[in-house]
Amino acid sequence: MRNITFISTIHRESGKCNTDELYKIIEKIAPEVIFLEALDKTYSEYESYLFSTFGVFHNKLEISAIQKYSRNATFEYVSVCETGLTDAFHRKFEVVCQNREIQKLIDNFNFLTDTYGFEFLNSLECMNLQQELRVLESLILNNSDLDQVVKKDIDAYENSMVRNIYAYCNDNHFSSAIFMCGAAHRKAIIEKIEKYNAEEQVNVTWTFFENGHTG
Repeated sequence: MRNITFISTIHRESGKCNTDELYKIIEKIAPEVIFLEALDKTYSEYESYLFSTFGVFHNKLEISAIQKYSRNATFEYVSVCETGLTDAFHRKFEVVCQNREIQKLIDNFNFLTDTYGFEFLNSLECMNLQQELRVLESLILNNSDLDQVVKKDIDAYENSMVRNIYAYCNDNHFSSAIFMCGAAHRKAIIEKIEKYNAEEQVNVTWTFFENGHTG
């Protein structure tokens, strides 16, 4: 039986969301496979060399935690992104972040992340806050072409990650794995997982890390 634990993260250290805290979570689960929201080029051979030879950690939070885990464990690392987010996504971000209400929501997200760490990022409260951000962003963009393009791009981006995980599972056997992905994608990824589980023939069970524990 293949079991994958889904862990929501951020991509840089911030307060209680740091390498040591994420490493503790990974170590407790002891995965044989680690799926990550990342491109193949995100963790280059040169960066791997810098870590193995000089102990230089990667600047991406999840990869630095993976590097720490690699000191005591053997596993397969699998990057699951085919492409990065588009220029349209970054244009949208620049536009909406000028809005004061968006800034307040982001400040609140950052405060809760710093204070409560992965317990917050994997909570219903975090999902609700992210959903509030998405709704407000669409209101600001007034259902414009940019808003529609970004929604389509994000949907394709998330679908490709889930699809690549299931493709790996179809060709490989393991008992325990984790999938780490940015907290902004949590609600949509869970919905896509439920859809894939209903449609795919691959025998995969999912555990959603939440409130400091798996359950």
